[in-house]
Amino acid sequence: MLTQQRVVAAPFRRLAAFSCFSIVAAGVQAAESPEPLGASIVTATRTVTEIDEVLAPVIVITREELERSLAPDIASLLRFHAGIDIGRNGGPGQLSSVFIRGTDSNHTTVLVDGVRINPGTIGGAQIQNLVPESIERIEIVKGPRSTLYGTDAIGGVINVITRNYAGTEMNASVGYGSFDTRQATFAGGIGGAAGDVAISGSWLESEGFPPRASSDTDRGYDNSSVTLKARTHLGPVEVGVRGWTSSGNTQYLDFSVLPVEQDYENNALALEAAVRPTERWLSRFTVSRIEDEIEQLQPPFEGAPNDLVRTRRNAFDWQNDLQLGESNILTAGFLLTREDTEEMSFGAGYDESTDVDMVFLQDRLDAGRHNLLLAFAALDHETFGRENTWNVDYGLDFGPATRLVASAGTAFRAPDSTDRFGFGGNPDLDPERSRNYELALRHLIGERHQLGLSVFRNDIDDLIQFVVTDPQTFEGQNFNVEEARIEGVELTYEYAGENWRARVEGSLQDPRNRTDDSRLIRRTRESVTISLVKTFGPVELGLDSLTAGKRKDFGGVTLDSYTLLNATARWFVTDAWTVQASLENALDEQYELANGFNTADRSLLVATRVSFR
Repeated sequence: MLTQQRVVAAPFRRLAAFSCFSIVAAGVQAAESPEPLGASIVTATRTVTEIDEVLAPVIVITREELERSLAPDIASLLRFHAGIDIGRNGGPGQLSSVFIRGTDSNHTTVLVDGVRINPGTIGGAQIQNLVPESIERIEIVKGPRSTLYGTDAIGGVINVITRNYAGTEMNASVGYGSFDTRQATFAGGIGGAAGDVAISGSWLESEGFPPRASSDTDRGYDNSSVTLKARTHLGPVEVGVRGWTSSGNTQYLDFSVLPVEQDYENNALALEAAVRPTERWLSRFTVSRIEDEIEQLQPPFEGAPNDLVRTRRNAFDWQNDLQLGESNILTAGFLLTREDTEEMSFGAGYDESTDVDMVFLQDRLDAGRHNLLLAFAALDHETFGRENTWNVDYGLDFGPATRLVASAGTAFRAPDSTDRFGFGGNPDLDPERSRNYELALRHLIGERHQLGLSVFRNDIDDLIQFVVTDPQTFEGQNFNVEEARIEGVELTYEYAGENWRARVEGSLQDPRNRTDDSRLIRRTRESVTISLVKTFGPVELGLDSLTAGKRKDFGGVTLDSYTLLNATARWFVTDAWTVQASLENALDEQYELANGFNTADRSLLVATRVSFR
């Protein structure tokens, strides 16, 4: 039985014949301009918007932060931001889950350049296989966004935007560290009047450490990832292609603490086109395909066939942005997806197809002190019928430095194929639905300081839970039996000086199961993160700390609170040559993110990078 993870897959040669015309959501905007987005964000509204104009709560992790961290995956970065909890079943490559503002691990939509990579089988997107070296920036939008992205976006959206290059550039790096970890990366691009091409790749291999606390058997991981972007103009039409592939092998220990391993492959491909029929109308088309495949190898079980899960999804996205006035932008379009899922476990399984059609409409109006966003989507799900979702965001400016924002919205998650047809499957399940309310205050202090305060509540109905129907055999079935209410407060402070950068984020939340008044598992009640970066001429030093409170886990277990401290150092030897190091868990804290699973002791990674222009 598959016990580890789901991923995006299928060889790129199968995708090479696939065509598409524009970029879903944020991806198109990134492809339209080779310049860095800087202080803009695309994920919150599907259009390029200055961060200080966005009403939704957002986080942007820049290329600078990604490069400084030497993190093996994006999960290691996400946890250093308020309102984001990470669960991990061991070390590098092991199953990782993200919980945004106390919502479930499958309540987050994950995009790569605007293309949704969440599998149609059970579980969230495999963030442990998203390698920072190939990423330009990560945009996170908290709160419901089903109006723009459909199912899963109850807790929020994570959009991973891969690297672009404005001109001829190339860089490469190599690194070595604890647990016999080796990595190598390359990235480069070339551009001119005719268009541009960017490519990046990375290789990581680690012997790992024992993922289970009850075992001393090391389990390793390897990952090879490549991204490719190219664009040009055909008359008035800008066309482009984007591809991402990640593949490798993960070793782990199953529930019987037997050594098992899985081969995985994640692929996403999109072809896009953008055209301006008039000066005030931008029309974008995208056809994309993702494949998510994982094959569990079965050497411990003689004669048993390999287990398999696979998702294939084709999507067509047509988005139109209309400038109705100097301060009014209307966005309208539709998103069509055709998905096939397959699972085979111990010789039994399912093969299911699902069609989903969605129409969305959004209006952004800026009128002096008043800012308003209205969004609505009507979705027709082949299995669950019609689902309507909406968002209303209103911002009121009190002078140039202070803004008050009130938001409300709804979202939903359609049960996946495994919920309906896998172990304990129930084809009569209803979607999970949420209603979210938020009040936020943002204030600038001069040019270098900014403060933010948010208060939110998210009510989620019809949560799906596996209910044991036979206590002797532990057989059971999935039912919509749970209700949750998550209430919380977030406080943020940022400072940007010439030689100092600082960020402090705090979260206090109560993720509560209203059915039995218990705390939702693997979510902290309180957490504080601090990031400090100081430059001394050619040397840069950084400290990142996370203090997380106690968490509940399966079986009524309480996981202890912990403090994690990471230290980084970079020496810019020349303009083209950098030497850097990262010391993770510098305090050698012993902690768990999931009951019975180990986390890394104090570990060191050293790397060097060379750039060419």
